[in-house]
Amino acid sequence: MKDLIEALQIFSKYQNEHWPTHCEHEVLYIMCVTQDQPSKEEAARLDELGFFWCESDYCWVSYRFGSA
Repeated sequence: MKDLIEALQIFSKYQNEHWPTHCEHEVLYIMCVTQDQPSKEEAARLDELGFFWCESDYCWVSYRFGSA
């Protein structure tokens, strides 16, 4: 849970939309945060936390937190 909260805190710096996440087919999507918004250090930490930039969907995704 702490890893998810840490990742969401990073994303919250760049996202202030009403629908910040979407989850389907065991994938958690982070909407409206571009690939370039997080710093290189933050992007590296997001990778450690289980999130990566998805070129085909143009958003950050995680299979780690997509489903229980």
